[in-house]
Amino acid sequence: MAKILIVDDESSIRRTLREILEFEKYEVSEAGDGLDALAKVKQGGFDLILLDIKMPKMDGMEALERIRETAPDAQIIMISGHATIDTAVEAVKRGAFDFISKPLDLNRLLITLRNALDRSSLVVETKALRRKVSQAKVQEIIGESEGIRMVKTTIERIAPTDARVLVLGGNGSGKELVARWIHEKSARTAGPIVEVNCAAIPSELIESELFGHEKGSFTSAIKQRIGKFEQAHGGTLFLDEIGDMSFSAQAKVLRALQESRITRVGGEKEISVDVRVIAATNKDLRKEIQAGRFREDLYHRLAVIVVQVPSLNERRADIPLLIRHFNEQICAEYGIAPKRFEPQAITALQELNWTGNIRELRNVVERLLILSQERVVLSDVQRYVYTDDLVTS
Repeated sequence: MAKILIVDDESSIRRTLREILEFEKYEVSEAGDGLDALAKVKQGGFDLILLDIKMPKMDGMEALERIRETAPDAQIIMISGHATIDTAVEAVKRGAFDFISKPLDLNRLLITLRNALDRSSLVVETKALRRKVSQAKVQEIIGESEGIRMVKTTIERIAPTDARVLVLGGNGSGKELVARWIHEKSARTAGPIVEVNCAAIPSELIESELFGHEKGSFTSAIKQRIGKFEQAHGGTLFLDEIGDMSFSAQAKVLRALQESRITRVGGEKEISVDVRVIAATNKDLRKEIQAGRFREDLYHRLAVIVVQVPSLNERRADIPLLIRHFNEQICAEYGIAPKRFEPQAITALQELNWTGNIRELRNVVERLLILSQERVVLSDVQRYVYTDDLVTS
């Protein structure tokens, strides 16, 4: 159900419009002037706003500009009993969907309202599609610090080979991005890159996930399933969080790497697979080996090349570049202009302890973009970056 805000200083007009719109099954709220409307809009959730022009405290034209900053996706229809062509043109230039003169023609109002809501739905769908397209592309590795330059150089050298790679680094440091760039710059780029999060799959299902299964091989196996190794044939298999893989699955992965063949669960036929394996973990695998939780022979199979991704705390000089990148990326997704980050705000962010690395920084930048006003200042960082999560180093 669409939410509509009626903004008019005449209570009789608001009441009449409310009755009409509620009869049409819309959810309706009211505001008596521009300031009241702005306060309600800041609480969020309106799909469309009917906005009068002549009002006390703040007129409709000023309210229009302020609302566009706060809720850029909301559709605004201006209404006025003092309409002129110049006023209507100016309202549309400032971002209004349309302009309707009083006394209101009910049929025209409802048609305009439906068209505006259709446009709002298209805007939301377009943003969702843009987000999907953006996520499908391999993002650039942002940074000029020594650690990141070394990672980029290593990728350039190892990508053209078929050598197995073990990517090490903390949660959110960018291990998946490194794996994607290795694939992108390899001779296998025309093939698929198939990702498996070993930590997210129950130990009893990991073998079926990796190698597939035959129909009837276990209770819920109602049909044949192709595993990730087969799906990645001719491309790259990315085993994320491999340190969390069960010991029994490790043995089968080792065999697959040794022989380039797999057998589906419940099957007998050996299937040849041509995959390049890139593994990643946030754990110290040598300690896991000593504790008996990881196979040493598998470690040596995987760690032909080891890439260590530095933590964000180890590359604080890259934080301004990352903030600029996320500012442009996130604002493009939301369909708004990038905001300026004041130097003091950037410095404050550089001084924080980033336990969640790049992923955490992106979340914080998105939070600041949503909650700040025209620009991001030091007080925004102090107010909106939660000290329980981030402790000054």
